[in-house]
Amino acid sequence: MPRRSLRTCQHLVFLSVCTVALLAGCKRDAEPLPGAGTEPAATVRQLAQHLRHNDLLGYAKAAVPPAQYAELETAWAQGHSRWPLTELPLDEKLPSLLATLSDKGAEQQLQRAFRAQFEGQSAAVRQAAHSLGLFGEQYITHQGDYTPAERAHYVQLVKALSDWAQAAPLSDAKLARTNITTLTSAARATGLAGEAAFQQAGMSASLERLGPFAGAIKQVLASYGLELDQSVEQMRTGLISQDGDNAVVRVQYPLAGKDVDLQLALVRRDKRWYPARTLAEADAVLATARAAEQVKADAVAATAAAEAEAAASQTPGNADTAAKP
Repeated sequence: MPRRSLRTCQHLVFLSVCTVALLAGCKRDAEPLPGAGTEPAATVRQLAQHLRHNDLLGYAKAAVPPAQYAELETAWAQGHSRWPLTELPLDEKLPSLLATLSDKGAEQQLQRAFRAQFEGQSAAVRQAAHSLGLFGEQYITHQGDYTPAERAHYVQLVKALSDWAQAAPLSDAKLARTNITTLTSAARATGLAGEAAFQQAGMSASLERLGPFAGAIKQVLASYGLELDQSVEQMRTGLISQDGDNAVVRVQYPLAGKDVDLQLALVRRDKRWYPARTLAEADAVLATARAAEQVKADAVAATAAAEAEAAASQTPGNADTAAKP
């Protein structure tokens, strides 16, 4: 698996807590986890609630310190960043996906593709889900650049999602028609049909426009039995440890009828807590953006110096001096 795929899986650790926590499992009257009232545990719940309400802008602003958010917004405008979209699986495909869904006649094209590949193929879809689940579990168990905690979490995810996919009505033609219409309408409403549209809109506006599209995706998943919002409400967090400005939070959430457990590292900056991996990703994005801007500044300075030198050599006094032996 390429390094980018590994990084995508790592980002999915946190986002799966907030947005891929699915149906059933925990009861609403379950006892709070130890340390549920601490600031680190509350931070994770608050981030999840932003996504529960499709508030992608609110999530982004709460996920990093204010000064860092402002710098990330500038990096987006300069063309160096697409954070926080880079925390999504297959983030580089999002602009082209929205462009495809926004195309004129997209409904008809997608329905033809569904009929050709999925309609009436329930047995084949179930078998594919089973096979992919086995492959994913074996890969995560024996391969990949994962910590023990990440490996344990990913195995739980793969097992639960494979079981769900085998039971979900993914080949239902009526559902497909309805859901294709839902997604194409929501994609067109974003006005983000392609990379250039994201660049022009800027980070904050893009996140605001994507909020309703996120809601449409959750609506479609709910039609297949994946009640994302219900599961976020049932998510529990607690504190495992805290050492100065570092903490580890325990998270439990229901996934396709099973309770999933994971641990998240948080870091305190300026008296507030943030997901450690998110901060590390944002720091890396900004370091790359600063380096790129420095290269541009150096190139401009070199060009200006060369032009000044050339202009000076062409002045009458300098020309006469250069001609003397």
